[in-house]
Amino acid sequence: MDDAAQARAYAEADFAEPNARFVALCEEFVGALPAGAAVLDLGCGPGDISLQLAAAHPAIEVHGLDGSAAMLHFGHTALSAAPALQDRVRFIEGLVPDAGLPRARYEAIVSNSLLHHLHAPDSLWRMVVARGRPGAPVLVMDLMRPASAAAAGALVEAHAAGEPEVLRRDFYNSLLAAFEPAEVRQQLEAAGLGHFTVRPVSDRHLVIHGRL
Repeated sequence: MDDAAQARAYAEADFAEPNARFVALCEEFVGALPAGAAVLDLGCGPGDISLQLAAAHPAIEVHGLDGSAAMLHFGHTALSAAPALQDRVRFIEGLVPDAGLPRARYEAIVSNSLLHHLHAPDSLWRMVVARGRPGAPVLVMDLMRPASAAAAGALVEAHAAGEPEVLRRDFYNSLLAAFEPAEVRQQLEAAGLGHFTVRPVSDRHLVIHGRL
């Protein structure tokens, strides 16, 4: 999402409900981490979740990775307005799985709404395996492909009726690009993560969680 107008529309959209669900899932499946631990947030976008996690856990660091400079601009702007978080949150521009990161390994890895953007979804799981410490909790939430284009359109009307057209179009296309749970399970098996759990958590989201 490198277009500035598109990134602005996304950053200003109301994702409070799915973001709050994801943060709650982080509390459930990641839980408390030791002081000095670092969380890697893959596909952090404008940084909302990275900042929320850091604010909720004042003894940890959060490193957000995203491939879009336009999106990260909004993350840096939000971080500049949160001085209490500035020494614990870092935003890094780069692509999975080979981006350079401040740490070699992380105590936890999370990702919200990145998987369906990837032409090679195995790149996400390769980075998870390479960058997570043994035993690290992993939590990924993403869109779940509906049964038909008509069902995708109905989800857009149900959840994005008042959003700008660029977001409605992106949401529709993202729903059609997303994976079904069975497809995600196949990805995990191929990556050696077949012990991870995959399950729907809403009419349009699925969650993947487990420990390395």
